[in-house]
Amino acid sequence: MDQTPPTTTAVVSDGGTARVNALTADAMKLLTEIGRDFAPASFATSLGAEDMVITDLIWRANAQIEFFTLDTGRLPEETHRLIQEVRDHYGFAILAYAPERENLESYVVTNGPNAFYGSIELRKECCRIRKVEPLGRALAGKRAWITGLRREQSVTRADLGVREWDGDHKLEKFNPLIDWTTEDVWAYIRHHDVPYNELHDKGYPSLGCAPCTRAITPGEDIRAGRWWWENPETKECGLHFDPAKAHREHGRK
Repeated sequence: MDQTPPTTTAVVSDGGTARVNALTADAMKLLTEIGRDFAPASFATSLGAEDMVITDLIWRANAQIEFFTLDTGRLPEETHRLIQEVRDHYGFAILAYAPERENLESYVVTNGPNAFYGSIELRKECCRIRKVEPLGRALAGKRAWITGLRREQSVTRADLGVREWDGDHKLEKFNPLIDWTTEDVWAYIRHHDVPYNELHDKGYPSLGCAPCTRAITPGEDIRAGRWWWENPETKECGLHFDPAKAHREHGRK
């Protein structure tokens, strides 16, 4: 990072809550430790609200953690604008990893540009090419990666812990906001005037590729807009797939 963040003593002051204050202190402590004890470490950001909180926390803690995003080629323009805003606001760039050209071209020629609507298998193959394979390149040589996952987000994330071993990439995986609620996230954003994606104001609580994400209606699950044509149990792209857990669950069937 090439810009010194402001020092803060109370992370959430009079207008905040003791809960968010405690959660924030714990997250900053964890991020500082990760940067110190697991270098080189990277933060994978999709520019959603949670990820913007972590961006701000890393900056304030001056934690030695690299930032990267997966530019799938189908991201909304609002997300690209926020990438530029992060650079302007914080003074550092987010590394972008794109899909391998030959794999992407082969998929589109063979199946069509929007084949992911046709089946779960085609959708997951699109995710593999656009997200999973680039993630592998982004994490190569790293000792840890940080995500914005929260248990509240979906049924597929209810059992996650703050720290896990990623057997696929052979490194530690940290989820510093795992116990945060949606209200906690937005309380932090409001208090610190953190930049955030315009799509959140248009009914998009969860962000992904433009053709695979829609706004939700009041009362819907916060990830109902992601791959909305699928069942909730399949709504992961493979970035956070745990082969060992899947094997255990298969054995219990």
